[in-house]
Amino acid sequence: MHSPALMARKPCTYAVCQHSGRQSTRVVRPLAFRETHEFKTGSPQSDGTGLASKKATTRVTIFSAAPYVTQFLQDPLISAGYENFNFIEAKLDKFTAKLAKESPLVCLFVNDNCDAEVVAELAQRGVKLIAMRCAGYDRVDVAACQQHGIQVARVPTYSPTSVAEHAVGLLFAINRRLALAHQRVMAGNYSLSPLVGSEVKGKRVGVLGTGAIGAEAVRIFKGLGMEVMAYDVRKNPVVEALGVPYMDMDDILPQADVVSVHVPLLPSTYHFIDKDKIDKMKQGCILLNVSRGGLVDSDALLNGLESGQLGGVGLDVYENEGTLFFTDWTEMDLKIRMKSWDRRFKVLTSYPQVLITPHSAFLTHEALHNIATTTINNMTEFLEGKPLKNVVNP
Repeated sequence: MHSPALMARKPCTYAVCQHSGRQSTRVVRPLAFRETHEFKTGSPQSDGTGLASKKATTRVTIFSAAPYVTQFLQDPLISAGYENFNFIEAKLDKFTAKLAKESPLVCLFVNDNCDAEVVAELAQRGVKLIAMRCAGYDRVDVAACQQHGIQVARVPTYSPTSVAEHAVGLLFAINRRLALAHQRVMAGNYSLSPLVGSEVKGKRVGVLGTGAIGAEAVRIFKGLGMEVMAYDVRKNPVVEALGVPYMDMDDILPQADVVSVHVPLLPSTYHFIDKDKIDKMKQGCILLNVSRGGLVDSDALLNGLESGQLGGVGLDVYENEGTLFFTDWTEMDLKIRMKSWDRRFKVLTSYPQVLITPHSAFLTHEALHNIATTTINNMTEFLEGKPLKNVVNP
């Protein structure tokens, strides 16, 4: 548990707490845009040689560090021997990159902007490793990193079950009108007419992409008694062992009552779900996307909803989420809020058959534990001079 002193968030304050028998001082310095949380332990330093000394003295800067990030990552860092790390709530961009000064290791999240300009700035600040605490890295210019001698590592898988379960949760919520039912009850409306749903047992679901998450989604859908059809450029033996057939996408889309997207976002998969594919779907199909926002063409999505071709949509991602998600806009000045206003997103959220969550499918205790473990292992491999198991190449 974190003490109230540690979690206090006041500018220019100092809090002292105990971590594994060692004293840790937190320094919170106000910034014009966000605050940072800086930790330095008071344990004795070694003679300057060996891995323990490298961990203790190497500075780690963690961007996009919302309070939950500090909560799940701070203690594992200290337990692993890291003693000089800085949590920064702001996202990484060309303005905040300077905060990585004298920090060989930086830790980024999915929507941090790490384009060529930012990479050059990080290199000037002495960054040698970018440790992504997620699987996606499409916002990182990996080629620019290679040119500047910066390695990139990621967390290729952290909890496929967490993400797959979220997709299934969206399906149930949309199909059984759970969000609408809750709103009506809270308002004192207990009538039933608009809340009619369907059983998912016996319905057909097409799972597009059968990597670790897609395969787990296949297992869960099959366990619900659904008829599962799979598509991928590479067949997964785990899926085949479940007796699920692989089919061409053109054969899946007209049959599926539910389409669940789990392919990675690559240049070749941008707008993977477009107008052509939506038009091929069974009328009234429910579309789920818990993978990456850029996989779905938002304009085609709106047209499919308004025409009735899509009966429901469940999203945990959105193609322009980088300027929206992971931020609380409710108390911001209206002028600031309008700078990131997205008309298409606002229209999407207004539809009763659409349910959107803020890229939270991964957000379970199990996944956060795995993310922390793999991220720290990636950093430790780098300090040891070992080849990175989870390296990202151009």
